[in-house]
Amino acid sequence: MVAALAFVFLFHCELVAQQSVEKAAQRTDVVESQAGDSVVTLDSLLEKYRESGEEKWESHIQKLEQRNVDEGAWPEGSLLFFGSSSFRRWETMNADMVPYPAINRGYGGAKYVDMVLFAERMFKPHQYRSLMLFAANDVQGKGNDSSPEEVACAVREIIRVSKAHLPDAPIFIVEITPTESRFAVWEQTRAINATLREIALTSNNTSFITTAEHYLNADGAPKSEYFVDDKLHLNEQGYKKWAELLKARLDVFLPAVKD
Repeated sequence: MVAALAFVFLFHCELVAQQSVEKAAQRTDVVESQAGDSVVTLDSLLEKYRESGEEKWESHIQKLEQRNVDEGAWPEGSLLFFGSSSFRRWETMNADMVPYPAINRGYGGAKYVDMVLFAERMFKPHQYRSLMLFAANDVQGKGNDSSPEEVACAVREIIRVSKAHLPDAPIFIVEITPTESRFAVWEQTRAINATLREIALTSNNTSFITTAEHYLNADGAPKSEYFVDDKLHLNEQGYKKWAELLKARLDVFLPAVKD
């Protein structure tokens, strides 16, 4: 009874939030993101990142495609995890995510502005129940950091590609985790997280999973006990916490999969 009431309450809250901005978020034939006078269109985004992205990541994507052949068909109701090295390094993903079968298609260094180039190739081979998205590399404190507008444009296109393939598959965008190695740019990363949250609120059947607060101490610094020595990637304890947070959200919105 409590679980049912929680589901109704959370669903109602998200539905109200989505409906309040739904008209502003309706897609046309052009994906774009705007901040002030700056407009990022899908065409301009692809023109900027396609050549470098394909040159850098094509071999990695081909290895992921080979895994589709090697692994064979996945169980009905599997979740597709598409994102960066935090997914790729999660060797215990399927054990940690029980009872949700997990297809791991993470690759190291992935950015949303690169992932958009390969989304269709990653999605089409799978009849996934839900799509999980996470990328933490668009902001690293370097000269080639992606802007919030570029990330927004890329993520909205990734969502569109998924919905064109599997219209009823829910999409979950996972909040970028605060890390000690990149804490100098945490404010910029928070801006990306705010953008991702807004996208979830304005996209049908899409949710944002908050995680960051669980990786911060009371003084606001990242918890070192959740990370390996590079102070960037999660350790076993960090992944256990991540799985706990993701499954708590899935348990509410995907009860059919759990059952």
